[in-house]
Amino acid sequence: MTSDRNTGEDDASVLLRVEGTLARATLNRPRAINALDHAMVRAFADALTSWEKDEGVAVVLLDGAGERGLCAGGDIRAIRASAVNGDRQAADFWRDEYHLNAQIARYPKPYVALMDGVVMGGGVGVSAHGGVRVVTERSKVGMPETTIGFVPDVGGTFLLSRAPGETGTHLALTGAPIGAADAVYTGMADHYVPSERLPDLVSALTEAATEADVTEAVGRFAEGVPAAPLESRRGWIDACYSADTAEEIVARLREHGDPEAAKAADTIGAKSPTAVKTTLAALRRARRLAGLEEVLEQEYRVSTAALTWPDLAEGIRAQVIDKDRDPRWSPATLAGVTDADVERAFAPAPDGPVGLAEPPATADGGAR
Repeated sequence: MTSDRNTGEDDASVLLRVEGTLARATLNRPRAINALDHAMVRAFADALTSWEKDEGVAVVLLDGAGERGLCAGGDIRAIRASAVNGDRQAADFWRDEYHLNAQIARYPKPYVALMDGVVMGGGVGVSAHGGVRVVTERSKVGMPETTIGFVPDVGGTFLLSRAPGETGTHLALTGAPIGAADAVYTGMADHYVPSERLPDLVSALTEAATEADVTEAVGRFAEGVPAAPLESRRGWIDACYSADTAEEIVARLREHGDPEAAKAADTIGAKSPTAVKTTLAALRRARRLAGLEEVLEQEYRVSTAALTWPDLAEGIRAQVIDKDRDPRWSPATLAGVTDADVERAFAPAPDGPVGLAEPPATADGGAR
């Protein structure tokens, strides 16, 4: 493919170029499975703004360098350092990242995300809010935040709160990754294209001039999605995860009798109790919010609160720094996390709202 206007360098963390009518952004940190840092978020947001105004650009495409995946999430080593140091770097990163997520969701031109390979956390944020989301047989999509003492963000609680039944609650609390079929079933993806056909799809998109052209091109290479495993498990998932509290959810999972339910209970039991309880509250609240921007505002409050938890630094230490996979959560049990502990996570952020949505009005007409 010929690059008509190359706006990125080969050694840049985001490669930006225009090929025909297609503007293409490639996340380019393959050794880190293209994990997002602050500079990448800013570069991509600026490129989207420029391409929106470029009359020669009809379609935007996002993919990832290397063979391992689109994006493994945010740079959690940097987030841990910010939590330990008590500085603003993580909060500033999230503020810009959430603006990028909202920008993608409202993008006026067709936005195609190739969700091939690993697509976790922040990778979901830059892909699953797009208009055309393509998964492959290699896709591994998930929001694993409870594993590191954190809560799904980047609009993850918006997406998961709107998945069929209680499937989103199951995925959020366990942090379990899903394949292509479940990604389509839960509403995080739209089309299944075998990975070997992606180069041909990209070539076709370089000549697309309209949204109809994009639809035709994707339809040419897409195949039927296999049956979704989550759909067949809806019986125990909906019955167990509809409980009001995390403790009752775990109890129902253990008592249900399905081996998969018992396995889910064990998985949740290994996660940060504070993160599990706060995630459940965040999902339930997200269901009542009007749209993505309101949910992102809520997520920012929770994310900045998480910087003060001992579990965030400890979870990243156990999973990424020391890799002993033996986090020492505090509190160590669900019962040890009070309702007041959870409620504090939803208090206004110290630096105010992100600026994505107006605060809801109170009964007397004022803002909350």
